[in-house]
Amino acid sequence: MSALESATIQCPYCWETLEISVDPSAEDQEYVEDCQVCCQPILIHAVFEEDRHLRITATAENE
Repeated sequence: MSALESATIQCPYCWETLEISVDPSAEDQEYVEDCQVCCQPILIHAVFEEDRHLRITATAENE
């Protein structure tokens, strides 16, 4: 089992910077996580590229 990888995103609602944890065992994943500050739902798309570089997009769930 791999350790979770931490990443920083910006909430698309309140613009706060948030620390999230991503499971590196799945190369391409999409899930909803509530903002820790404003509680709005954030759609997170995380992709581990071939060189294991983590690319994350965080968008408002209702976009």
